[in-house]
Amino acid sequence: MTADARSAAEFYGTARGAVACRLVRDRVGAMWPDVAGLQVLGLGYAAPYLRPWRDSAARCIVGTPAQIGVARWPAGHPALSCTIEEDALPFPDLQFDRILLVHGLEASENVRVLLREVWRVLRDDGRLLIVAPNRVGLWAHVESTPFGHGQPYSQGQIGRLLQSSLFRVEQRDTALYVPPTNLRLLLRSAPLWERAGHRVAPRLAGVTITEAVKDVYAALPLR
Repeated sequence: MTADARSAAEFYGTARGAVACRLVRDRVGAMWPDVAGLQVLGLGYAAPYLRPWRDSAARCIVGTPAQIGVARWPAGHPALSCTIEEDALPFPDLQFDRILLVHGLEASENVRVLLREVWRVLRDDGRLLIVAPNRVGLWAHVESTPFGHGQPYSQGQIGRLLQSSLFRVEQRDTALYVPPTNLRLLLRSAPLWERAGHRVAPRLAGVTITEAVKDVYAALPLR
């Protein structure tokens, strides 16, 4: 079961969704602090996480899988989004410098095919960033959020999946230690939860964040 674009948009329009987006976006931004002049692609339901880069990137596009539905972005401007088939991304080879995958891996009908297409459209020196629900975190078990749909992953599972798809993990991070609640008091204390969670219980994060690059040498054929 996967969340659709409409329910995801409704979630990110709530206080809980805004807090979750800000916490994850802060960690993503720390990994990719500067995308000026780069070609950026967001796959899955990535629009809320691409907003800070829209003006600095040379191009910033959202590709939403057909099974999730239509997600027009940005509102009130010429659309920079499209609906995609994950086994045939509508982009030429080696097009993008950065690809952000959010609400995409867990919703994919065939993750290996999706990663094969990501490999094709990512430049050889490009970088892939995957945000996925942590299988032991609270957020993966609450269906009222987009993180509670689809297949959650551990960091080890994502690492093995990337390795088998000819990617090499460069760095990892975690986010979303605040409980998936609507209580304003807890949401206001979210930064405290994040700091404490990273120190005390890093394995209980709501999401895992994994950056990878192409493992070009793994793809070279033997003589």
